[in-house]
Formats: sequence, C-alpha cells, structure tokens
Amino acid sequence: MPTPTAFYKSQDKDFTLIQGDCVELLNSFDFKFDMIFADPPYHLSNGGISIQSGVPVSVNKGKWDKSQGFEEDYKFDKTWLAACREHLKSDGTIWVSGTYHNIFSVARCLTELDFKILNCITWVKTNPPPNLSCRYFTYSAEYILWARKEQKVGHYYNYELMKEINGGTQMRDVWTLPAIAPWEKSCGKHPTQKPLCVLSRIIQASTKPGAWILDPFTGSSTTGIAATLLGRRFLGIDQEEKFLEMSRARREELNSYNRRGELLEKLEKQAKLFRDSDIRVLGEPQAYYGPELPF
Repeated sequence: MPTPTAFYKSQDKDFTLIQGDCVELLNSFDFKFDMIFADPPYHLSNGGISIQSGVPVSVNKGKWDKSQGFEEDYKFDKTWLAACREHLKSDGTIWVSGTYHNIFSVARCLTELDFKILNCITWVKTNPPPNLSCRYFTYSAEYILWARKEQKVGHYYNYELMKEINGGTQMRDVWTLPAIAPWEKSCGKHPTQKPLCVLSRIIQASTKPGAWILDPFTGSSTTGIAATLLGRRFLGIDQEEKFLEMSRARREELNSYNRRGELLEKLEKQAKLFRDSDIRVLGEPQAYYGPELPF
C-alpha cells in the first residue's frame, strides 16, 4: 500500500489528518508515536433514546457504532489495537476510552497483546443526561484505560504536575470533569466529541512538549486541538470526510491567537490546568522530538 496522502496539514506541520481505515493506513507507513489516545466505537447504537439539551434524541451514532456481536467486536478491537501497538515507541503509552459496552473487550485485548495496564480512569461527568426509563441508575461515567507498551520498560508520568493540578495531593483515578460544553462546538457537532478538559489532562499527564500523539478515530479531533494548545504534535485518522473537515476548521481556528487565548481561559476555569499569565505549563521539561511524519 502506498504512503498515505495528508487530507490536511497545518502550516507549522504540528497537526496532520489522513482519511481512511485506521488499520489499513497504520500498516502503510513506519512511524513511532509517544502516546496514542483512542476513542473507538462503543458499539452502543441500539435504537435507544437519550436526552440532549432537554430534548429526546436517538442514541444511534452511525453504522460504525453498531455492535456486530461480542466476538466480532472483540476481533475488531484486537485488530486496531495491534496496529496501534506497532506505532508506539517502546516507552510509549496508550489511552482508550469506553463504557461497559466495549471497555472489557479492550482490556482483554490489551492484556493479550502484552500491554501493561497502568490505570482505569473513571471520568465522572458533572452534567450527565437523565435516565428516561427510571428503572436503573443514571449513566454518568466513562472509563479510560491507560496502558504502556512494554511490561518492563518505564513510561512517562508527570506526577508533580498532576499533584499541583489536584491542589497539592496525589491525583486519583476518579476524575470529576464536565462533558462537552457549547463553546467546544463552534465548528459543528460530532456525536461522540470528547471535552478538551479531559484530553488536556491526559496529554499533560503522559507526554512532554513536542511529543507526537496519534488518534486513530479522530472524529472532530479534540485530541489534536488539545495537543496544539499544549505544544505537542498530532496525527489524526478518520474515515468520514465531514468529521475531517470539522477537524480542519477547529485547527484553523487556532491560527487566531485570540481564539487560542479564549480556549485556554475556559480550560483554566474548567479544570485549573493553567496558573500563570504566560500560559506556560507548570513542571513540564522541554524536550526535542525528532523526525517529521513521512507524508
């Protein structure tokens, strides 16, 4: 398979998008990333109803989110995770988000592929949608598995910064953070868009400035927007052109320093990530990361 062609590349080459199936594309080039964040299909598009902004809506996200049965879903998860593993540096880590619909399959695959699971983060949403049936507890959390590539090769964790963000005490594996806010949808609406506050924390916890980050299911590229705001470099992959166009628009918004400042100010209020007027990140060592992407 030929080397991919960029769907979009920012002028400073810190943000690149490619279109297609992530497994096929990852198998077509050789490049190692410092960290991967993946928000794969949760397989929960089952015809149910939820609430958004007080209005009943279908939970169906698209064909890509429908379950094909436990074994097929498991094979899918193992295939893309194996492809991602080949693109992690030996000391790299991967984060994978999910709910009970897919997270147990992902954990099984990570173990079988010889990753070392480091944490299972419970992200408790401050503003979850209500449960319409009133027959079971309201769904108010998602889970994010954090794993490193090698069993015996150390990984990067910015312990001091996480402690600082947490008010001087060790940060726990339960994070209380809001779901996506209206100001994060300025370029359109993605059905599974993650909030910047969650991705900013993940990126700061597990990478240094200049690091290369991959998102194989990039969607509207919250991972990439957080990476750009925090001085990292990013590659996003998606099959849907409309989502890649949304990602392009979100990245081009950041060409405006006013927009960057606005987003950082809102992040500060949300998650208290930034504490000085120069918007430098506390406790982060500067590092040089080598080669550019081969496309």
